[in-house]
Amino acid sequence: MARAEAAVLSAAANVDSAQATLSTDSTNLARASIRSPIDGVVLSRSVDPGNAVAASLQAVTLFALAEDLHRLRLLVNVDEADVGAMQAGQQAGFTVSAYADRSYPATVTRVSYGSTITENVVTYVAYLDVDNADLSLRPGMTATAVIRAAQHDNVLLIPNSALRFTPGDTGAAASAGLVSRLMPRLPARAPRQAGMAAAVRRSLWVLRDGRPQELSVTLGISDGRYTEVSGAGLEAGVPVITDQRAAAP
Repeated sequence: MARAEAAVLSAAANVDSAQATLSTDSTNLARASIRSPIDGVVLSRSVDPGNAVAASLQAVTLFALAEDLHRLRLLVNVDEADVGAMQAGQQAGFTVSAYADRSYPATVTRVSYGSTITENVVTYVAYLDVDNADLSLRPGMTATAVIRAAQHDNVLLIPNSALRFTPGDTGAAASAGLVSRLMPRLPARAPRQAGMAAAVRRSLWVLRDGRPQELSVTLGISDGRYTEVSGAGLEAGVPVITDQRAAAP
C-alpha cells in the first residue's frame, strides 16, 4: 500500500513538472514570432529568416518601420538670420530631385530653439508637415524648401539693385567703364531680412521723359531679390534705374 501511494505521488510530481515544461515551451513558442507593434511599411530589414536573435542589455534593431507614409515630416535647416521670421502655421513649398518639375505644399508646425553649428554656420530646424496622399515621396529624400514668411497681394515690386543706385559723375563713370566691363558689379543684397516688413523710407530713381527723377518711397517686404515699394508718383510700368553706364565715345 505504501509503495502504491509513493508511486501516485511520484506520478503527480511528474505531471506537475511536465505542465511546467509545457508552460515554458508555450511561452517560448509565443515569443518566437516577432510581430510589428504598428501597421505600416518596412523600410529596412537587418535580419533574415533562420538568424538567431540573442537577448542582450541593448535592444537589437531588427526592422525599421514607418507607421503611415501618407503623412510625412520635412526637416529644414533655417539660417539664424531668417529664423526670426519663422513661425508655426506658415505655408511652404518644396521640390525633390526625383520630381524636379513638381512643387509640394507643406505647413510649418514647429521651429526648434536648439541650434546646430556646422562650419561656423548657425541653423535652426523647422518642422514641416507634408501630405503624401499619392505616396510619391519616400523617407530620406533630399528636398529644397521655400517658406513663405509673409505675403502681400497686388503691390509694386522693384529689383533690389534699384535701391542701391545713386546718380554719379558721368566722367567718373566713363573712367570706370573698362573696370565695370571686366569686373561686373556684385548682385544687390536685400535691404533687410527676406520677408521682414519694416516702414523704411528710401530714395528710388525712375526715368521720366528720358531724365532721371528721384522719388521717396516706403519699403515693404522683400524676398531677397525684389522689394515691395509704395509712394506718391510711383505706378506700375514706370522704368526704374538700376545702373549707370558711360556713353560710348
